[in-house]
Amino acid sequence: MINTKLTTLLDSILGKGKVTNKGNVAHACPFCHTSRKKLEIQTITSSKGENPWHCWVCNKSGKKLSSLFKALNVSREKVSELYKVLNTQSKYSTTWTDSNNPSTTALDLPKEFIPLFNHSDSFEYKNAIHYLNAKRKISLSEIVKYNIGYCESGEYAHKIIIPSYDEFGKLNYFVGRAYYDVDFKHKNPESSKNCVGFELFINWALPIVLVEGAFDAIAVRRNAIPLFGKTISEDLRRKIIENKVTQLYICLDKDAQKQALEHAEYFMNNGVQVYFVDLAEKDPAEIGFEKMCSLIKQTKPLTFEKFIEYKLFG
Repeated sequence: MINTKLTTLLDSILGKGKVTNKGNVAHACPFCHTSRKKLEIQTITSSKGENPWHCWVCNKSGKKLSSLFKALNVSREKVSELYKVLNTQSKYSTTWTDSNNPSTTALDLPKEFIPLFNHSDSFEYKNAIHYLNAKRKISLSEIVKYNIGYCESGEYAHKIIIPSYDEFGKLNYFVGRAYYDVDFKHKNPESSKNCVGFELFINWALPIVLVEGAFDAIAVRRNAIPLFGKTISEDLRRKIIENKVTQLYICLDKDAQKQALEHAEYFMNNGVQVYFVDLAEKDPAEIGFEKMCSLIKQTKPLTFEKFIEYKLFG
């Protein structure tokens, strides 16, 4: 008999699967991103404690689900849940390393962090504020909302700091961006990106907008999630599916079209209506709020025919 608790857990990580035969379930493969559900997983644990899994397209495979979870950088909580579902002894605390969600050290803002909503006569403060107001069109209300700050010294000296908080108000990431014209403009913490950017401000019942950076998300304003890069984290992918998001706008830069199409294909296969926003040669931060709103409103749902056209001709 199929292990329903295990299939529910797998659905939360890989998206909705389908039962095939002999206790197997099939999912869209997260390794090769095939549009068909070709990742087969045996949900009935063998006498050796194995649940073999195998993708019939890319040939990625393993004997135990722990190896699949590790390859996907699944969170510690999900791995613990796996051990409970399989009713096996967990050596989790000593052998499992979660490169996408390290918990050995808590993430903190730089100790030199200064909130920018606290007015100062400091020369550095004035330059930081000028950069945000004049070059990024970020208002005081947005500075307060996102708790934007800066550093005058230390590892993040002369950089704007934009924190990201999870649904409970706990810091889950931050980015640093120089407010002077220097060679190395960006500096981010050596911390996991397996999080939902700006989750504190997200309403999952409304359409979600995915963008690359924090400044892009601030420019969009409404239900925008920064990826802090071009790929979607496992945690974000899972929450979009778990929260039954019905409409998803993907607004990545032109040079990230390949990744954007992979994301679009995955969510379309999981019943999400995807809107592929063509940004041409600019990013949302350059386009600005009003024009982004207009562009999003004009974007039509991505059809299979249009998806193939993008894949073939770009």
